[in-house]
Order: sequence, then structure tokens, then C-alpha cells
Amino acid sequence: MKGSRTLTHYQSRCCLIAVSLVAVLAASIVSYPAQAEESGMKGKLRVYIGSYTRGQSEGIYVSELDLESGQLSAPRLAAEAVNPSFVAIHPDGAHLYAVGEIDDFEGKKTGGVSAFEIVDDGTLKLINQQSSGGGGPCHLIVDNSGQCVLVANYGGGSVACLPITKDGSLKEASTFIQHEGSSVNPQRQAGPHAHSINVDAANRIAVAADLGLDKVMIYRLDPEAGKLVPNDPPSVSVPPGGGPRHFVFHPNGKFAYTNNEMTSTVTAMEYDADNGELSPIQTTSTLPASYKEEGNSTAEVRVHPNGRFLYVSNRGHNSIAIFAIDPSTGKLSPVGHESTRGAIPRNFNLDPSGRYLLAANQNTDNVVVFRVDANTGKLEATGSEIEVGNPVCIRFLEIDE
Repeated sequence: MKGSRTLTHYQSRCCLIAVSLVAVLAASIVSYPAQAEESGMKGKLRVYIGSYTRGQSEGIYVSELDLESGQLSAPRLAAEAVNPSFVAIHPDGAHLYAVGEIDDFEGKKTGGVSAFEIVDDGTLKLINQQSSGGGGPCHLIVDNSGQCVLVANYGGGSVACLPITKDGSLKEASTFIQHEGSSVNPQRQAGPHAHSINVDAANRIAVAADLGLDKVMIYRLDPEAGKLVPNDPPSVSVPPGGGPRHFVFHPNGKFAYTNNEMTSTVTAMEYDADNGELSPIQTTSTLPASYKEEGNSTAEVRVHPNGRFLYVSNRGHNSIAIFAIDPSTGKLSPVGHESTRGAIPRNFNLDPSGRYLLAANQNTDNVVVFRVDANTGKLEATGSEIEVGNPVCIRFLEIDE
């Protein structure tokens, strides 16, 4: 799509440039993406929303975020699809990919992955579909080079790599890896449950948080060949019973974080990009000390583009936990909590300028906009929210006007 590009790609390029400078100059400081006031970003961002198709939802929705006012436009149905819970946008800004979080794809006990063309008006045109290789795919990304889709299958406890062709369509999986093992909670961890997959800025390492194993699996990625190969070391463990769910690299390339769904905690790690090694340094609660109710779980984790703050969503407490990041150690200090103005915040995302955070409240069918204070990390509701049935995933696309 002419005149459009993904902001995730914009950030990736910034990180790649920063990493290259470090290698050449042997410097210890990496430049972060520009903060909101310095980014020069104006106008609107397109917002794609993945969902569960039960209740009011019919598929993937699209809205627009006004960067000046913080207002979201009324959502439109971009494409009908079955349980497109998570979506990812290609670096070319012309294609979008979505999981089909199901357990029966074309008669096989797997889920699906759909490829869409992004039409000029923001709607989506289906190109093709492929098996995800395992049941219940719940998360996917496009690698930084745009050559493959990586998908995590929660129900099947596996990950797969699907090559992308020149026209944006998907080929069958070129790599499929079945996770093996279990952990301490017999109800939730009797077997593997791959919950997310991500790549580092250099596009060399892929990591998959597996809730069932209490491990973050580490793979070497060859996007041109469409290959994932276990790294050495092949994984890192979180405290037993934690259930790692989602994962994020810090913009400086030195730190990383995973939220532990089952214990309402977040684990900070040091990251050695040369050998792909992750080393835990801290695990801390995402809940206020005064909160004593049972049943909370975490869902999403994000780092602010300026690298100073980390956010985690609490389902039950129904809040975003805010942490300050120590720039020298990567360790976290609590800043506070902000209500998401809804129930069960499944996912949230920060727009790449760092100006706004959008929270998707799955059980109250609303997406709420918060303004971010780049100096304190605190959140303030803008007063704008939209109704979307069972919203799960928020992704941004820059559009030229």
C-alpha cells in the first residue's frame, strides 16, 4: 500500500541502526527512538484490532487514532474471520497476518494463519490461509525482514515458521518445532503451551515464552531459509509455576522482560545478543501490596519507546502496572497502577511515538485510550473509547495523508 508503513518496522530499523553503531564504535549507549514531542509524528495512525468472534465480534476491526486529540474513530469491520485473536503487520505496510485461534483447520487438528492485503481504505482482502502446525495458535509476528511469519501454538505447545512470498501470500510451514515437557502446576502445566514468539532487533534470535514449561525457548532464526534452530543455550527458566506468557526486548538491546501469567509477576533479564543468552536478574509482583483477591493473571508486557518505563496488564485487578526501568541494570521499580476502565485487559499497546497507550478490555468489549506522561510513565485516560466485541490485540499502521 503506497504511502504506508508499519511503525513496528520503523522501530526495528531504528534498533538495527543502533545495534550496528554499537558494534562499530564499541559504545555502551544505544539511542532510543524519539519521544512523542520529538518524534515529529502528526496526523493519524490506523489501528487494527484482533478479536474473538463470539458475542458481537465478526473478525478484525480497524479504527484511526488522532495523535493530537487522542481520539479513536468509530471501528469498522476490516475483514470477517474466525477468532483472529492476534494480528501482525508486514514491514511493507501492505499486508496483515492473523492467527485463527481454532483447533480444526481444514479437517486437521491445527489452527490457521491468514494472509490479507491491506486495501487503501483500511479494509482487508484475504489472500490465502495455511495451517499453523498446532492447535490454538495465539500469537504471531512478521520477522523484521518481512520474509516469514512466526507463530506460537498455545494448545499444541509448538512454534512454526511460514515463509512469505512476494505477493504477500503464505507458504506451508518450513519449520515446525514441538515443545516437550511440563512444570509444577498439574492443571495448567501438564504439557507445553507456547504463548508468544518474538525476534530481537538484529533479527537473528527468536524467543518463545512457553507457559507450560516455565521457560522462554531461544532459537536461531534464518529468515531467508525460513529456519528456526535451537540456540545454545536453548532456553531460560522463570520461577516455577510462573507461566511466562508474553515477552519484550528493551530498546537498548541489553535487557528483556517476560510477564508470568499465573503468579502475576514480571521477570527482568539481561540479554547477550552475541550468543542469544538470557539471564534473569529480578522477578517482581505486578499487583499492589493491598490487593488480596484471588484469580488475577497478567496478559501483556511492553516497554515505552523511550526505554524508561515498562507496563504489564493485570486481568482481575483490571489495571496497567507501571514500572520505572533502571537504565544501568534493567531492574524495575514500581511507579503505580492505572485502571483500564474495563474488565480483563487482554492486550494493550503503546503507539510508537510513545504518546498513547490503548488498552483492549476483552470482557467489557471496549478499547480505551490513555495519554502517557513520558517523564513519569503515568497514564491518564483521554476520555476516548470505542466498542469492539471481545478485543484481544492492538496493532498500529502509519498512514500518510
